[in-house]
Amino acid sequence: MKHMRITTVHQSITFSRRMMLLGGAQAAVGGLLVGRMGWLAIAQNEKYQLLSESNRVQLIPVPPRRGWLIDRNGKPIAINKASFRVDLIPQQLVNGPQIISKLQQLLNLPPDEVERITRELSQSRGFQPVSVADNVPYEQYAAITVRMPELPGVAASQGFTRFYPAGSAVGQLVGYVGPASAAEYEKENKNPLLLIPGVKIGKEGLEKTLEPVLRGEPGGQRVEVTARGKLVKELDPKPDRSGGTVQLTIDADLHEYAARRIGDQSAAVVVMDVTNGDILAMPSMPSFNPNDFSDGISQNEWKMLSDNDHLPLVDKALESLYPSGSTIKPSMALALLNAGIDRKQIVNCSGAFQLGNHTFHCDKRHGPVDMDAAVVHSCDVYFYTMCLRVGAEKLSPMVRSMGFGEKFDLPFETQRYGTIPDPEWMMRKYHRKWQGYDTVNMSIGQGMVLINPLQLATMASRLATGKRVIPRLLKNKPVAPQTQLAVDEDHLAFIRKAMWGVVDHGTAATAKLPLSGIQMAGKTGTAQTHNLSASERGDYTSATWKLRDHSLFMAFVPFDNPRYACATIVEHGGFGAAVAAPLVRDTVTFLYDKPKAIAALQAFEQSIGGTLAEREARKEAAWRQANGLPPLPPKQA
Repeated sequence: MKHMRITTVHQSITFSRRMMLLGGAQAAVGGLLVGRMGWLAIAQNEKYQLLSESNRVQLIPVPPRRGWLIDRNGKPIAINKASFRVDLIPQQLVNGPQIISKLQQLLNLPPDEVERITRELSQSRGFQPVSVADNVPYEQYAAITVRMPELPGVAASQGFTRFYPAGSAVGQLVGYVGPASAAEYEKENKNPLLLIPGVKIGKEGLEKTLEPVLRGEPGGQRVEVTARGKLVKELDPKPDRSGGTVQLTIDADLHEYAARRIGDQSAAVVVMDVTNGDILAMPSMPSFNPNDFSDGISQNEWKMLSDNDHLPLVDKALESLYPSGSTIKPSMALALLNAGIDRKQIVNCSGAFQLGNHTFHCDKRHGPVDMDAAVVHSCDVYFYTMCLRVGAEKLSPMVRSMGFGEKFDLPFETQRYGTIPDPEWMMRKYHRKWQGYDTVNMSIGQGMVLINPLQLATMASRLATGKRVIPRLLKNKPVAPQTQLAVDEDHLAFIRKAMWGVVDHGTAATAKLPLSGIQMAGKTGTAQTHNLSASERGDYTSATWKLRDHSLFMAFVPFDNPRYACATIVEHGGFGAAVAAPLVRDTVTFLYDKPKAIAALQAFEQSIGGTLAEREARKEAAWRQANGLPPLPPKQA
């Protein structure tokens, strides 16, 4: 009996210990939980409140208005215009297939668009809109709005789209905008702004390089949603900030005039203010209409542009490279003077120059010529002879100092800089020694000499001023200091006088300005692309367009007090005096007498079959007909 009592007492003590241990453990766990709850509720309150808020509140990004591009006088070049769009709000949509069918009828949606809308609806979140159509004509927009009570889930809204008042005249200058690609979305760390229907970013030209300035900062509509994405209520919005306005040095009226004056040729014109390097005009034609890209270009339209042998998708002012032809001769003459050649020394031009077993030709027999006559009448034999005496080592540095082969700091990603060869370059590039025929070719801007039209205008600017003029396109960018070139003022004055003679009584007499008291100095160039027979050179209609010579002309004006420089290269245009020189003449006339220049333009356009817009419309219609495509409907105003 006693043993049983002892056993019971022992069990009671053991049980009490276990209870204490268990109770202690529970108290410890309870204390830990209370402490953790206190830590989360007090120390981590802000963190989890933000997480809770982010789950409860969603921000629907609102795209900012894109910044404008304006010219030097404030005239719009790229702006935004009101546009109408239709979206679907999945959460509010009732009987989706029926609504989509009605929209297809009202908006004339093609089957592939209906398929896209259905697919995006199945993948969307409840409060995020799905784009149905952008840039909707007002009549269709109105047809949607009056039926809104019958179309639950449909949102018709007014927004903005990019608009270029000058159309194709500014295509190569400004580029275009379009929806972001998958690669661009990834590159911006999956920026949600780029997924919003209707949001477009810069794709080419200034629209692309100035994207950080033009885009602005998005705002947003804050909405409260449930865990399933159902809209509870709208909260205070976050305002967006519009993109910045960028002012260019371009004179929009001059730029558009030069673009129209190019006509049906494949060419670029560059006009510069020699006092500060401002680029006043830089059209490249033919071009594309950036409004078509902004609205969304079709595969057929893209094919039409791609198939065009005049290359409307290439900016000829900056991307295309050409032999300089005889426009290099004023700089060569400066190099000869710098090397000690007497400007009065005579060279007899018989129309041909023999070097080894090869004969180099001149366009005519000039007879005895000195340096002045060689520049004025563009005598090749003179420059063959004198440049061989001096050597390429003394010629190339002078030509480079005038801008050929130079890279300019401009907001474009597609510049090409060309080549001004010399013996060192030849060995590095082709692993061979420089030969006499290389000097002969270079002396008249042929062989391996390659330039672009902007460099040609820069050379004209530097010959006009004797200073290192640097092209500038952004108005807010500081003007680069114009350092003095390493040329003798007397030599420079002589070259300028010879270039005046080119226009006054030389090869560019067709470039004389129809202005009283204003004279122009310039230099023509005719650059060979292929070897043509004498008969083909005399009658270009017998030669294929791509085999014809390029037509070049550069000039500055006024001759006695230079203010402007202008240059053009007309692809396969023929003689520089016949095509390029009149183009520059009319463009420069616009700077001084607009009515007279416009009258000349109207007469020119009448002779080639209408205005730029009319000719482009006819070409597009003919291309569509030739490719079995229906005519395009009239474009909305």
